[in-house]
Amino acid sequence: MKTLRQAKVGQTVTVKRLHGEGAIKRRIMDMGLTKGVTVQLRKVAPLGDPMEFSVRGYELSLRKADAELVEID
Repeated sequence: MKTLRQAKVGQTVTVKRLHGEGAIKRRIMDMGLTKGVTVQLRKVAPLGDPMEFSVRGYELSLRKADAELVEID
């Protein structure tokens, strides 16, 4: 299983599935990360956390722990 946390800078991937339960999963979905959406990793902070993604025309910053819950193709 490959997750959003494992994506490389500049890489464009597709969300395959969301893991997690309840409020955490709902929060990720509210940020626009749903099944089938295309996501590009724009940059990673110097210490690796957070990660900045381009999703649905806007920039989204996610912690590594949250990115680990998003399975990608």
